[in-house]
Amino acid sequence: MIGKFAIVLNVNGEPRDMVVMATTTLLEALRHSLELTGTKRGCNHGVCGACTVLLDGKLARSCLTLAVDVGERPVTTVEGIAGGNHLSPVQRALLGAGAIQCGFCTPGFVLALTELFAREPSPGRAQIRDALSGNLCRCSGYVKIVEAAEQLAASQSGRER
Repeated sequence: MIGKFAIVLNVNGEPRDMVVMATTTLLEALRHSLELTGTKRGCNHGVCGACTVLLDGKLARSCLTLAVDVGERPVTTVEGIAGGNHLSPVQRALLGAGAIQCGFCTPGFVLALTELFAREPSPGRAQIRDALSGNLCRCSGYVKIVEAAEQLAASQSGRER
């Protein structure tokens, strides 16, 4: 197996044995080998945020991350955010605010907001905008996305809007 490596990826809480080339990105491993297609290939340069995953609970661009470098560190994709058949609070907030248009960028926004709310349960508008700054959306003006996050922050802090 010249140029191929046997690895174990811990994706969404489940160890997955794989054989990958040294140049296989985490994005390619997720989409093609594991068929987790929520993670999107956008710019392929780490700029648009469509390929965002959580690696060790932190935002990571899967198009720039080699699968062999991940090891068994936990990777969370958008498919791993919800609990079973239930949407996560972030997903419910985005849906409830009508903040989803074509949906291509939505997984990246869900992960960015999930990471934000994990470290700051009641972020303000500036923190929300900063957390979303690494994600591009061509369909929206970001207004409803920010409003959804603000509504979630308000509901979590008991100060409903």
